[in-house]
Amino acid sequence: MKKNMGTVDKIIRILLAIVVIVLYLNGSITGVAAIILGIVAFVFVVTSLIGFCPLYAVLKISTIGKSK
Repeated sequence: MKKNMGTVDKIIRILLAIVVIVLYLNGSITGVAAIILGIVAFVFVVTSLIGFCPLYAVLKISTIGKSK
């Protein structure tokens, strides 16, 4: 499993997960929306921690900058 996520991509995913958590905790999202967004937030955190996104692999995308 070759890493395909750059630092900026990881930071953005973590920030989006934090936003979802905050919205859930203050009651802005509830019900099915909260469950779906919670799952997406969890996936964002996991993929950020391992540096690999399966969807990027399928689409042959990499956000890692090219080394000089």
